[in-house]
Amino acid sequence: MTARVAAPRARKSFSRLKHVLDLPNLIDIQKASFAWFLEEGLRETIDDISPIEDYTGTLAVEFGDYKFGEPPISIQECREKDLTYQAPL
Repeated sequence: MTARVAAPRARKSFSRLKHVLDLPNLIDIQKASFAWFLEEGLRETIDDISPIEDYTGTLAVEFGDYKFGEPPISIQECREKDLTYQAPL
């Protein structure tokens, strides 16, 4: 039986791009969304549900201003202990 061996073929590129497109920062969308939520989204949500009134109309709970406190655990400690990084509201 005769084996046929072909010579390696040279590859030609017909593309005109000399530079491949830069890779976008893929987490920018999530960071911008979270920043919007902290600055505006949370305020809109609180305003939507405030005031909360009882059925008789004699008692109402209204939410005022809000702020985030300092996280009780550091980021590094959360990573080491597999905990959630959180801050009080």
